[in-house]
Amino acid sequence: MNSIIKQLSGEQHAEVKRQMKLYSQGVQEIIPAEDLENKIAKSILEDKPLKIKLGLDPSAPDVHLGHTVVLNKMRQFQDNGHIIQLIIGDFTGKIGDPTGKSVARKQLTDDEVQHNAKTYFEQFAKVIDMEKVELHYNSKWLSKLKFEDVIQLAGKITVARLMERDDFEERIAFGKPISLHEFFYPLMQGYDSVVLESDVELGGTDQHFNVLMGRHFQEKFRKEKQVALLMPLLEGLDGVEKMSKSKKNYIGIDESPEEMYGKAMSIPDELMVKYFELITDFAPEQIQDIKEKLETGKLHPRDAKMLLGRTIVRMYHGEEGAHKAEQHFVSVFQKGALPEEIAKVDWNGPSEVPVLDLLIDLQLLSSKSEARRMIDNRGVKINGIRVEDHHLRVMITDGLVIQVGKRKFIKITTSF
Repeated sequence: MNSIIKQLSGEQHAEVKRQMKLYSQGVQEIIPAEDLENKIAKSILEDKPLKIKLGLDPSAPDVHLGHTVVLNKMRQFQDNGHIIQLIIGDFTGKIGDPTGKSVARKQLTDDEVQHNAKTYFEQFAKVIDMEKVELHYNSKWLSKLKFEDVIQLAGKITVARLMERDDFEERIAFGKPISLHEFFYPLMQGYDSVVLESDVELGGTDQHFNVLMGRHFQEKFRKEKQVALLMPLLEGLDGVEKMSKSKKNYIGIDESPEEMYGKAMSIPDELMVKYFELITDFAPEQIQDIKEKLETGKLHPRDAKMLLGRTIVRMYHGEEGAHKAEQHFVSVFQKGALPEEIAKVDWNGPSEVPVLDLLIDLQLLSSKSEARRMIDNRGVKINGIRVEDHHLRVMITDGLVIQVGKRKFIKITTSF
């Protein structure tokens, strides 16, 4: 136990332990954990908040639950009075983060950066208090660097260290080009920490290299080194791939309560505890209780998943939205009732149509092969009756209800 910890009273020491337990919840790695404990202790002794950094290159402004893993951790720091440093990479965004990319990322224009940043702020406000956030644009300091300054910055790191990045190694192994400007991205992200004197930097595990650059350059500039706090990547609804809109395995924070709840109920059982840890506002003790009850059979996985669904909706749509979404799910999917509100389509086509063509015309499915698979999987109903035959010809009548899967409903209106 170092000298800082020894100066704490019993109450202060308990507060350090409480915060450490909270910030460690669901975290993949803290580099180094001892430094974080010391920083918290120093913060309490000096009554001075820590500076918690999160850097963003606003290239994809639609936020889903995968993005909120880091935001929820930021909220925990914010709730304890620490300062959130949100850095919008309006300068680095023009270069593009090469992390995980087999080719150089598209460079953003000023207008794209500003538009995406505004969208981020609106969505982030659902998780953290944006009025208490220190907002920084890194062009404020990076655009003022002279070429001589850039050369000096580059002189503080070796090429060998930069080549440790997995994505650079892979691209070289497969003979894919690396542009020189891509090497400067982690240098600039690290320099952000120097300028802002950050105490902690948050990021996903895929940002391991970039986040450690902050520690490296702070040391080179003789600053106190930040702690790297790395969060795991959240698997999507398929339970395999990282949550992503392109993979269509996501829950968006702007989606309707019913859609959010319905998607939550399809989360694989084995991922429920991880979701509770990473994307809810539950305390560590609550999560441990849920985990133990699931393991001992005192809590049924279905009930745990309904609690998770209610919690997700409540966090983004309030208690009333959560209650209505659960009632909707129970009535539609557990009791087999039709939802109260069904999208209507005015039908102007023939009075009789093959079922495969109907599903495509209504844009419920994108191709005949997909429609056949859905029928084979017993996922298509017409007026509550399951469709078993690919060759079925459907008589179109006013009020006909077509259901695909658990959440897609269309009611046909016609003048026939």
